[in-house]
Amino acid sequence: MGVSDPESSKLAGRSFVASAIHNLLPKEASESYPDLVVHHTAQPVTEYHNPTFFPGLYPTLFPFGLGGFEIKTRPSALSFKHQAKYLLSISDRSFRYHNSFIFVLLNIVQHRQAHLQTYFTVGKSSFDSVARKLTRVTPSLLECLAVELEQERKLSNPSPEERDALQLLQQVNTLSARIPGSQASKIHVRNEIRNYYGYFGLPHIFFTFNPSPVHSPIFQVMFGDKTVDLSDRFPVMPNGRERALRLAKDPVAAANFYEFSFRALFRFLLGWDFDSHRSVAAGGIFGFIRAF
Repeated sequence: MGVSDPESSKLAGRSFVASAIHNLLPKEASESYPDLVVHHTAQPVTEYHNPTFFPGLYPTLFPFGLGGFEIKTRPSALSFKHQAKYLLSISDRSFRYHNSFIFVLLNIVQHRQAHLQTYFTVGKSSFDSVARKLTRVTPSLLECLAVELEQERKLSNPSPEERDALQLLQQVNTLSARIPGSQASKIHVRNEIRNYYGYFGLPHIFFTFNPSPVHSPIFQVMFGDKTVDLSDRFPVMPNGRERALRLAKDPVAAANFYEFSFRALFRFLLGWDFDSHRSVAAGGIFGFIRAF
């Protein structure tokens, strides 16, 4: 094996194709053809409404090339997010144990939300004013503005261009407000909390709920360990290294453990009915909850 023109700037594309085809041909009559030939094209594969996208991307997870996303021939329509949640919840844990499948799912969900939110924002009546501001913003202006904000300096007399740039930064927050995990989504949640203060008043109790799956026997059972006996007062569990490896291997079980712990705490200790969205008749250890 040798390397020629690693920068791909001297040889034409057809030369590479011709060389690849030549290598596929058997040198002697006794030699057989390769077991697998992967064809490439210059056109990128679309991820929207393409049922063959994930089966082609992960042939080990979809060995028969079936079960892709957004299949139009399904009797009932199934959204991308619902099917992704289903594949991560079935008894066959190959999907959740895969090294990259769950990250690709999240990435697609994130930029689909960005595309959708971009459509709503651009479709507003302020599109013309935003377009004019974009044409007046220069890289040097943004760099100067970034330095001022980084050093926490107050802009006493901002120029019209600087005001336009600051307003565009607010538009960027609006664009990404519904993207899971983005900084703007966190700001959106904080604003919701402040709205609770305005409507219900200041909370009587504030605490951070942070259950640790590594030290919990419940998580070990959710992971699939049948040797952990939850009826024991102090269940026997694997060593710390094994528990950490289990957490890294199955983040879906960790998310299920958090949801289970959160609901159990509010249902059985604090007396919240998730079906009726109010406190139970008997209340909880702190009485009746109005909101949280």
